[in-house]
Amino acid sequence: MKELTKGSPIKLIILFTLPLVIGNLFQQLYSISDTLIVGQTLGVKALAAVGSTGSIQFLIIGFAQGLTAGLSILTAQYFGAHDYQQVRQSFATSIVICAVVTVFLTAVSLTFIHLILQLMQTPADIEKNAQIFISIIFAGIFASMAFNLLSNVIRALGDSRTPLYFLIVAAVVNIILELIFILIFKMGVSGAGIATVIAQFLSVLLCIGYIMRHIPLLQVHKQDFQAITWKKIAHHLYIGLPMAFQASIIAIGSIMIQSAINGLGTTAVAATTAASKIDQIATLPMMSLGIGMATFTAQNYGAKLYDRILLGVKQCLLVSIGFSLFGGALVISFGKAMVTLFVGKAAKEVLDLSQVYFNVNGSAYFILAVLFILRYTLQGLGQSVVPTLAGMAELAMRCVAALVLANSLGYLGACFANPLAWLGSCLVLGISYFKAIKMLKYKSRQTQHLAAVQPAKKVACLNE
Repeated sequence: MKELTKGSPIKLIILFTLPLVIGNLFQQLYSISDTLIVGQTLGVKALAAVGSTGSIQFLIIGFAQGLTAGLSILTAQYFGAHDYQQVRQSFATSIVICAVVTVFLTAVSLTFIHLILQLMQTPADIEKNAQIFISIIFAGIFASMAFNLLSNVIRALGDSRTPLYFLIVAAVVNIILELIFILIFKMGVSGAGIATVIAQFLSVLLCIGYIMRHIPLLQVHKQDFQAITWKKIAHHLYIGLPMAFQASIIAIGSIMIQSAINGLGTTAVAATTAASKIDQIATLPMMSLGIGMATFTAQNYGAKLYDRILLGVKQCLLVSIGFSLFGGALVISFGKAMVTLFVGKAAKEVLDLSQVYFNVNGSAYFILAVLFILRYTLQGLGQSVVPTLAGMAELAMRCVAALVLANSLGYLGACFANPLAWLGSCLVLGISYFKAIKMLKYKSRQTQHLAAVQPAKKVACLNE
């Protein structure tokens, strides 16, 4: 466990973020290994089948990730305030909420998956494999939900390294199992899905074992569950659900874009699938800095160190924007060459379309850098509704790209969906953040005033 309330803000955030970057990279290896191994062993159509489900996965799995991230914000605030009893009760409340939501998400996703694929205009030649793969992933939602909850609550206590180690182990296991299931047992795309679920479940077991051995603060007991009230559940849902819906709202926009790309044919789907994997890796450091800011903000807010939060935001913005310019230049220059790892050099049309994707997205990374810092800072403050409104702005922009630009400009128009969505979100977040600055400065003045008054009262009492 590590408190982020003492020391240089940017140094602490970067040290906290580095394991997150590596950890998120290995988490991406789950989906990247799916597409890489499937593309190289089963062909472009199988690659397109797996890739076409990405936005649907984000709709459901993203909801789980957003929910658990929101729930852990309260845990981090209690930890920053040194209220350790509330830390355990917060964790217990989160477990109950996640268990109920997991059952609901699993039932709904498996029931409507065929209808969703049809509504997305999934090409007929890849629809069967797409349904097989995504059905297996959704059957394993319990593993994804559990790992996200456990890893987020461990990070809430300032430990970003341990979840990294478990992700590395799980990613290696995932790759090995995929090769065995696909190459030896000839299981096709179902092998990739089963390997992913098994690897995620392994990471859950590792997290549970670590908590039982090394983190007494998170070892919940019967009395912690008995202390759960409807008020506590409502408080957790107030933070968690908007963040969950935010992810799902963004995912709906992604589904609309995926539908537009599906209408452009299998080649466009394959190009987007491969290019988006490179894109996700390039943006990992920016996203990880944002996640780090959420924990930093939550702990310092709980400790009432408001000026420290503002300093951390300024420093993180400079670092994140600087990296965005570097990362954008890299993907524009070398992204196309990396796509050959997925489809080979012979798929010229796929490679050409991927370069269009990189040109448009890479040039707008600086907007995304600002978005991540503002969004996660506001979430760390417990302002979960505003990021949801920002998600709605993203949805509106993606609708414009899907319904207007993709029809008029083709694949180029569809590629503008991300930059437009980032810009729309930043406008909403920016307005809210300026209001948050005023709030933090006001709270800081109040805290300083109380700190000055209390010693004066003590002196007066002594003189009497």
